[in-house]
Amino acid sequence: MNMKEENNRSFDELKVGEKAAIMKTIIEQDVNLFAKVSGDDNPVHINDDFARQTRFKERIAHGMLAASLVSMVVGTKLPGPGAIYLSQTLNFKAPVYFGDTIWVEVEVIEKIDKKKFVKLKTECSNQIGVVVLEGEALVLFDK
Repeated sequence: MNMKEENNRSFDELKVGEKAAIMKTIIEQDVNLFAKVSGDDNPVHINDDFARQTRFKERIAHGMLAASLVSMVVGTKLPGPGAIYLSQTLNFKAPVYFGDTIWVEVEVIEKIDKKKFVKLKTECSNQIGVVVLEGEALVLFDK
């Protein structure tokens, strides 16, 4: 199935157990831009000297930067264009360091036909398989 066809799917075509994923390497520019856009200039993200004094020993990415990658999968792949977030739980399990490659996976775990809601399992893991973020999302998908 090509991307155009996938993006034109309906609620009825979504299947429980269906998954979609993306991979992204987090670089310094991503963190700096996220800090600027979000206004979150916590020095653990943007100041090397400060970060060296923390338990992490180096700068880390914002947890919400990783969470925004989940939003990218939800809005572009599964369920895809037209999906509207209703809720998202987030459990931050481990830090994301500059240079980490994050695997973001979303899985349909329930469809609520009456309201055309889709419940999703959401998970981000780094390049060595450590889960850095997990949660569940509820989205409206009424295409």
